Amino acid sequence: MKISKVWALVCCLLVLIGCSDSEQISQETARLTINLTDAPFPHDMIAEANVTVFKIEARHVADDENDEMNEDNDEMDEESETDYAVLMEDEITVNLLDLTNGVTETLVDTEIPVGEYDLFRVYVKGVNVVLNDEDMTTYDLKVPSGEQSGIKIFVDPALVVAGGLSTDLLFDFDVYSSFVPRGNIKNLESFNGFNFKPVIKVSNLTTAGTFKGSVTTLVEAESVPLAGVQITVLQEGEIVTTSFTDETGGYMVLGLESGDYQLTADLEGYFAKSEEGVTVIPGNTTVVDFELEPTE
Repeated sequence: MKISKVWALVCCLLVLIGCSDSEQISQETARLTINLTDAPFPHDMIAEANVTVFKIEARHVADDENDEMNEDNDEMDEESETDYAVLMEDEITVNLLDLTNGVTETLVDTEIPVGEYDLFRVYVKGVNVVLNDEDMTTYDLKVPSGEQSGIKIFVDPALVVAGGLSTDLLFDFDVYSSFVPRGNIKNLESFNGFNFKPVIKVSNLTTAGTFKGSVTTLVEAESVPLAGVQITVLQEGEIVTTSFTDETGGYMVLGLESGDYQLTADLEGYFAKSEEGVTVIPGNTTVVDFELEPTE
């Protein structure tokens, strides 16, 4: 009887030790997910904007690191490569124009050490733009430093990754700002391709919110969806981002920080409409619908 009690006690201790070890391990790492989306590109003359991501790194902020390090301090960025965690090294090719209205591409889904991260580096290659013409004319673009040292995405304040928890990030690749036409794209005599100047914004989906809705008009008392309506999101009079409705009249804007915004819906041939004081709640979706009236 005494032996049985001793063995029971030993087993309990082993279970407790195992649980303690497991808990310690789970607190040392956390799950990080990174999805890619596109701030919409309004040029209907563009069929594709392709990019291949082949590596992503994150810079870990050491406890004694100077918090004044910023975007202009590239020398310190290059000095301590050991502070970077490699998040992915697989080639993922995407047409950025497919990533609109809530459509995303998962780039990273991995475990990383807990701590603070203030910089991501996205390595890209194979960047090209395909025109929506009969020949599907393709322009291969140079990638300034993106293939050698990566596109730098600074995070201020630094992203805090807590043990045992999951963090979901969104990389918003602003195609409109990143693919800059050389000359007038609608005049082939003066048009001479594109310059690639990558602009990527990062949002923490854990603390960010979403706008979504639909835009319609009345045709003989029947509600009809409107495609191609530009949705502009403003905060304190400044444009935050834009989107466009799809063939169903729907739109979605991801990765917005909490606060009050103004939304406008604008389409040629219709009176524009605005909604002011629309609040984004962290981790939630706010629905904003519009019904536009024709100008004639």
